Amino acid sequence: MGLAVSGENAAPRTLGVWACTCLVIGNVVGSGFFLAPAALAPYGTVALIGWVVMSVGAMCLGLVFARLGRLAPAAGGPYAYTRMGFGDFAGFLIAWGYWISMWASQPAMALAFVGYLRVFFPALADMPLTNLAIALGCMWAVALINIRGVKEAGQFQMLMVTVKLVPFLGIAFVGLFWVDWGTFTPINPTPDPFFTALSATAPLTMFAFLGIESATVPAGDVKNPQRTIFISTIVGTATAALIFTLGTLVVMGVMGRGALAQSSAPFSDAAAIMWGPWAGYVIAAAAMLSSLGALNGWTLLMSQVPMAAARNGVLPQVFADLNKGGAPAKGIVISVGLSSLLLTLQSSGTSALIAVYDFVVELSTVAEMVPYVFCCLVEGTLYLTLGRSLGYFSPRTYIPIAFVAFLFAMWTIYGSGPTAGMWGLLLLLSGLPIYVILHSRRVKLAAAQGAGTIDP
Repeated sequence: MGLAVSGENAAPRTLGVWACTCLVIGNVVGSGFFLAPAALAPYGTVALIGWVVMSVGAMCLGLVFARLGRLAPAAGGPYAYTRMGFGDFAGFLIAWGYWISMWASQPAMALAFVGYLRVFFPALADMPLTNLAIALGCMWAVALINIRGVKEAGQFQMLMVTVKLVPFLGIAFVGLFWVDWGTFTPINPTPDPFFTALSATAPLTMFAFLGIESATVPAGDVKNPQRTIFISTIVGTATAALIFTLGTLVVMGVMGRGALAQSSAPFSDAAAIMWGPWAGYVIAAAAMLSSLGALNGWTLLMSQVPMAAARNGVLPQVFADLNKGGAPAKGIVISVGLSSLLLTLQSSGTSALIAVYDFVVELSTVAEMVPYVFCCLVEGTLYLTLGRSLGYFSPRTYIPIAFVAFLFAMWTIYGSGPTAGMWGLLLLLSGLPIYVILHSRRVKLAAAQGAGTIDP
């Protein structure tokens, strides 16, 4: 079963190990992390345990994607693997769900940018319409960069990741000397049982890890994809897990749960407490750059997955149309348009930044977990057709790692709650009429070609 890849045209492959690692780190250590401590504050130490537990799951998921990248590097990432293993219909569901998760996550990243912008302009806290306009402007500005082409998006990503890592590594490690360890008692400050509280942290922590598959998606533009994708995925995921756990520990230990829950820029506020106002401004600037980097990386993926699916005829052709720069400009415009609509509708119902953030996090996480669940299973199927001959598969390592990754993905869906689950299911099912229409066209075209005539 052939798969179209973005490298099938004459354009050279432009993404190396460092660019792909930056893509993973930039998408994972992004804005989903910078507001997460505030959203997790009510859970206290349970949230830290959630980070550790989810780090294990994320590493298993990262290994699944890294091995899939070695086994069958193809543009489209989770969609490409699912289609190879389970066929067109499963591939369509994954492409559709993955695409939904990406445009649904854009508002959270833009809101994180706005939250840290408030450090410089506190008056924005009382200007919800201005906040909305700024968030929309961020999404469309990054979209324009991606419309120029994959190479430009990769260069922008390397710049954003390089600039942002230093200050956040500083907080995660140096900040340990300022932690008040008494902040972490009691372990479970919520009225819920421990497992219920831990499950409630799953979508918030897993949302921060979304993007571990980033290096697999633009495989057609990656140099030496078998080696590059594997190294980038493992290094990027491990780096993110370390920063997430230590960073949240420091911010929570410095600010305390009460103050943290009210913060729209938790890392900046914690830095200001530890080192003075200047540090708060530096961290806020870094978080804003990071949010732009996350928006850029996800916009790149948001165009690549539907493009690969459209080339195989399981999504409308409009997603595969390329401009002069080799970018699927129409698909980007459609995707960012839906992101803008979601942000506008949700912001109209509440002015609380964290409330809007929580909703889009849970929705995008549920949509993303469906492709993750499929990819945990598809490696076994691909082994039967590809793995034996290539030698990249061992049942002794595949079964436990894939099983743990599968359980973590299912647990995250459970922890997202019924509301996010309902909307995620409705959005996933809404794509079925599109599949039926496209499948009918392919059947008619095949019949016409078999008869030797094609209707105009």
